[in-house]
Amino acid sequence: MNAKRGQENQKLRAPQGPGRVHQIRIVGGRLKRSRITVLDKPGLRPTPDRVRETLFNWLGQDLSGWACIDVFAGTGALGLEAASRGAQAVMLVDLDPDICRHLNKTTRQLGLEQVQVCRGDGLARLAGLQAHGQDLVFLDPPFGSGLFEASLGQAWRVVKPDGWVYLEAPLAWQEAALAMHGFELYRYLKAGQVHAHLLRASRSSQEGAKE
Repeated sequence: MNAKRGQENQKLRAPQGPGRVHQIRIVGGRLKRSRITVLDKPGLRPTPDRVRETLFNWLGQDLSGWACIDVFAGTGALGLEAASRGAQAVMLVDLDPDICRHLNKTTRQLGLEQVQVCRGDGLARLAGLQAHGQDLVFLDPPFGSGLFEASLGQAWRVVKPDGWVYLEAPLAWQEAALAMHGFELYRYLKAGQVHAHLLRASRSSQEGAKE
């Protein structure tokens, strides 16, 4: 890495003052390398580039026709990555009005008409969705929120039997705990403080849902 590139990366990662913004980039799809601004908000934690790149390597780069929901959108990086890779419908949900306004501005700038930004409670939004209608559910709750169990329960209801749930957490979830919520672990990655899990509905839970 040359000195100039190192300085640029350091600036990108450096903490920003109150009210300022910094940038992250979309790592794949038709919008690859596009930069998006991120508001400086307490607890707002962009999913690292390495994790996003690995996640979509697991999923495959072509998400054409998929329906996706990013339940605790924050920066919107996960949902925007899905849209960049061709997802047909992407919903970004967040409680914070400033974040929602910023996400609306970002999606307009990127020309992502398939992305819908919804202000509100992520769990309530999940509860109102059609059962088993989502190909991909992103779950990245605030790490100290205690929303992981409830989020997994709602995600199991809305994800398609052959769909996927991405769970980002401060700790690794054990397979026994995931099974209690109807999921099995497909892939796992730890990057810094982030534990990334790609989940599928377990065969037993799928059969139970059909009965």
